[in-house]
This record gives sequence, C-alpha cells and structure tokens, in this order.
Amino acid sequence: MSKLKVWISAARLRTLPLSISGIVTASAAAMAVNSFSVTVFLFALATTLGFQILSNFANDYGDGVKGTDNHERVGPVRAMQSGLLSEKELKKGIIITSVITLLIACTLIYVAFGKENFMLSILFFILGIAAIISAITYTVGKTAYGYRALGDLFVFVFFGLVGVMGCYFLYTEALNNHIYLPAITIGLLSTAVLNLNNMRDRLSDARANKNTLAVVLGEKRVKVYHTLLIGTAFLCALVYFYLTSEKGIAFLPLIAFIPLFLNIIKVFKNSSPPLLDPELKKVALSTFLFSILFFIVQCFFNS
Repeated sequence: MSKLKVWISAARLRTLPLSISGIVTASAAAMAVNSFSVTVFLFALATTLGFQILSNFANDYGDGVKGTDNHERVGPVRAMQSGLLSEKELKKGIIITSVITLLIACTLIYVAFGKENFMLSILFFILGIAAIISAITYTVGKTAYGYRALGDLFVFVFFGLVGVMGCYFLYTEALNNHIYLPAITIGLLSTAVLNLNNMRDRLSDARANKNTLAVVLGEKRVKVYHTLLIGTAFLCALVYFYLTSEKGIAFLPLIAFIPLFLNIIKVFKNSSPPLLDPELKKVALSTFLFSILFFIVQCFFNS
C-alpha cells in the first residue's frame, strides 16, 4: 500500500459525512432566515473536515501509544496498530493537520466577520484553538478525556452546540430562530455514533482501562442511554420544525429517523458487541441524511 493510501486510510473517510452534518444543518437553518453564504459554507466545510481528520489521526496515535488498539479491536485496522505509520509519522501528521486546519479556520473567520468585528474574530479563534485541543486530547496524553467517560460530552458540545450554533452565527451574527434545537439534535445523534462505537468496544476497552461511558454504565443501562439520545434528538427536531414552519414539507427530514429507530431495536436485541459495528455507519449516514433533507427543503421549498 502506498503512503498516500495509508494516510487516506488513517483519515477514516467514512467518518467525514457525520462531521459535516452540523455544517449542513446550520447552513439550512441560515437559509431559512435568508442569511446563507456559499463562501462561508465552503470554508466551514473545509474547517470541519480538517478538525475531523485531525481527530482521527490523534485517535489513531493516542490509542496506539496506550496499547488500546490491539488484536481484540473490532473496527477498521488502525495505521499505527498495523505498523503502516510510525509514532513519529503520525505525530508529524497531527502537527501539519493542526496548522492547516487553523489557517483555514482563520480564513473562515475573516470571510464571515471581516475587519469590523475584531472581538468576534478573537472569540471564534479561541473556539478554533479549543476544537484543536479537544480533537487531540480525546485519546492523547495522560489526562485524555476519552479514557475518563467524557468523550460523549465533548462530542455533544463540539459536534452539536459549537458546530451548529457556531456555524449559524458565522452566517447571521445572531443565535435566533430556535437554532439550539437542531444543534441539540445533531449533538445527540453524533453522541449516539460515539456511543455505538464504545458499546462495540466495551469489553476490550474495559480490559485496556479505557473508561468510556459505555464501560461505566454497563450493558443494560448503556442501551437505555442510547435510546434516550436518539429519542431526544427526534423530539428536538420535531419541535424545531413545528415552531419555525407552517409547511408540512418542513417535516420531511424526520424520515431520517426511521433507520435510527430500527437501530434502537437492534441495539436492544444485541448480545454480541462486535456485531454492532455495521450499525455505526447506519447511524452516521442517517444523521447526514437528516441534514441533507433539511438543506434540500430550505433550498427548494422555503419560498
């Protein structure tokens, strides 16, 4: 395998649709109030992809160094675990990706706010730095929060609240039109994807002393938690569409919850954690479908 293919594999392209769901959702909400900008949209997408790829590199590195990635791991083979990339190479990749992503983020901030809103630019620059630190310290370092059952909280905050509400603010310079509701929806669904990942790896993580929330809650309670994540996400989306539109077509994105409810059934019936691996992709793509349908509705039916 060529080095390029190795790096592409380490970037874990299958995780990228989920990462941009928040941007697409925020853009749809901005379109609903006639504040959409193609330039902001493109730079926001590039920034988010950079953060996600950085997180994937750091996750590969952190779990590899700690020995969490071993022969018991169920998911896709990691680059460092398999020896395709060395510790030094991954560390260099993390640094380069951090710098590139920060530069793109700075460009996004300038495009959104220009020279007039210096304090807003500083605030979003700080958020960008915080996102980079969060992406790296999920598994890297002695105080990695992913090993302290805090991964779910950080995913909810950065994929949901910061991702959706922050992007919406870049368009509108306001937090109105009940934007917190789709932000919560995307945050909870993104957390559900992480929870599925942690449910799949619960037994091997426990043996490796990686205390995810799935490990802490145990088999039965984590399934209830998973149901609450998806159920609450659905309710927030339902209320948002009810409050912001009088058109029945506005509710179309809720179709994406059909496979999510089927996922809940599979989770409760599951007795072998490794068999949950295919469900990860289904939940991630359902979240992406929700955002795409939301965007389409605003593009063609918001008039």
